[in-house]
Amino acid sequence: MSERIDKRDRSTIFRVRLAEAMAARGVTQSALARQTGVDRSTISALLSYDVRLPNAQLAADCASALGVSADWLLGLSTRPEPIADLLATSMTITEAPRALIDETIFAWHREAAGYKVRHVPATLPDMLKTRAMVEWEYSPQLGRTAEQAFGAFEDRLAWMRGARSDYEIALPIHELQAFATATGYYDGLPADVRTEQLQRLITLCDQLYPSLRICLFDARRVFSAPVTVFGPLLAVIYLGRHYLAFRDSARVETITQHFDGLVREAEVGARQMVGHLTTLLQQVRQGVRSAPLRPPGSH
Repeated sequence: MSERIDKRDRSTIFRVRLAEAMAARGVTQSALARQTGVDRSTISALLSYDVRLPNAQLAADCASALGVSADWLLGLSTRPEPIADLLATSMTITEAPRALIDETIFAWHREAAGYKVRHVPATLPDMLKTRAMVEWEYSPQLGRTAEQAFGAFEDRLAWMRGARSDYEIALPIHELQAFATATGYYDGLPADVRTEQLQRLITLCDQLYPSLRICLFDARRVFSAPVTVFGPLLAVIYLGRHYLAFRDSARVETITQHFDGLVREAEVGARQMVGHLTTLLQQVRQGVRSAPLRPPGSH
């Protein structure tokens, strides 16, 4: 329940905040009077110590003229921005191109350098992929610029790994199973690429723990869309062609709690990942030595 403010205290809040907004924007009493359609004496009275609260229309007109929220002027909000501005900055929709280098994502990582990054990727995490895996996945979009794109991609990955951020990654357990068996999204992925990628994941999980923690959750029990939480600053949901980004603390905290719930419900915890990956690697190798995991060219 919100705290009830005495009418006299609210009058003081209005006077102080009105003066503060006028000073911040360099608006004189005469200018504010013209913009609100009242006499200068009315504005002067609003700024006096024995001010009485204005009517709703005048309060709204003053707020509009000064580019602040009427709720803030009246002590009903701690944020001076108008609600439309708050919504515009707290939630944004950004294009998400199907490309190896996503400058928007990279900018968010730079902004969150030093903070913990929580991540549910759409496939395997880009920053942990081998070059062969990246080539298989992104080459159709790169064309003749592939070599330059790979060089820039590797530079950005090197920066991210040195940014002093802890990374906690949650994957659905079926994602790694589909990867190991080259089914679903990974249909046609060669066994040698899968073997190298699994070896890479084993090495990174072993060497970088606890700054890198990966866990696996059962999507039949708990589900998550692809999402990344950049410390306390930003939470981003990946829609496919767009990112839905939230900056207000309440939504960032809600999405953080969602991620933490995935970790609590994990079927394979971070300490168990090396063992789980080793088992998958053995399965891939056994498939290579004996028979293919599925007939070549089948779909």
